[in-house]
Amino acid sequence: MATSVDTQAVKDYLLGLQDRITTAITALDGKSFVKDSWEKPKDSKLQGFGHTCILENGNVLEKGGVGFSHVSGNQLPPTATQNRPEIAGRTFEAMGVSLVFHPRNPKAPTTHMNVRCFIAQAPNQEPVWWFGGGFDLTPYYGVDEDCKHFHQTAKDALDPFGAGLYPRFKKWCDEYFYLKHRDEPRGIGGIFFDDFNELGFEKSFAMMRSVGDSLIKAYLPILERRYQEPYTQAERDFQEYRRGRYVEYNLIFDRGTIFGLQSGGRS
Repeated sequence: MATSVDTQAVKDYLLGLQDRITTAITALDGKSFVKDSWEKPKDSKLQGFGHTCILENGNVLEKGGVGFSHVSGNQLPPTATQNRPEIAGRTFEAMGVSLVFHPRNPKAPTTHMNVRCFIAQAPNQEPVWWFGGGFDLTPYYGVDEDCKHFHQTAKDALDPFGAGLYPRFKKWCDEYFYLKHRDEPRGIGGIFFDDFNELGFEKSFAMMRSVGDSLIKAYLPILERRYQEPYTQAERDFQEYRRGRYVEYNLIFDRGTIFGLQSGGRS
């Protein structure tokens, strides 16, 4: 039986997710995101479009971004085929929503989330598709209550799809968001998954939606509790120092960053 991949449904969900997240953050922060819509030139390596929503110098967030992109190309970059040589030479499309929120207050943690779908096609062959994503938390000053809430929300998002998914994706997150050259984790983890298609398209898509829908449930209560706490200049300085570790990770290890650079993504 041919595999049915409903790319329009995925795109509609992702666009709606971007809107819901920016609306929720704006309601707390009081400052609106600036939306930048873009489209790749016709002669570029990648084709496609996206919407980048940025909030800077807000009342709660110092800087935050929520991006949607939907791109396609005729040749996969090396990072996409290193673990799947069978898809080399196929055309592809990829779509997703990614976000990072950096609060002003060092008592409030940074969070990152990404959900994405990838499809590689060739004439007269079944499409190769998978979902990926997850979310994680990087506190500057950790609070047990916040960490427990964040991980419980992640577990609640995954349990309907199999009791083994949360421990598996938690371990994957701990291993993925790790600065090997410093022998330290980026934060307190969360969940991470990639190349996921084992439940079939509809259930795998439903699992990805559950993860995307849970980010606000996981993060907003923590942000609401912490963004007005008093802090010192020394604590602010430590926050900025630790942000350097975040930059290091993204430039050295992050697969999404490397994929974008190799494929001619927007920078």
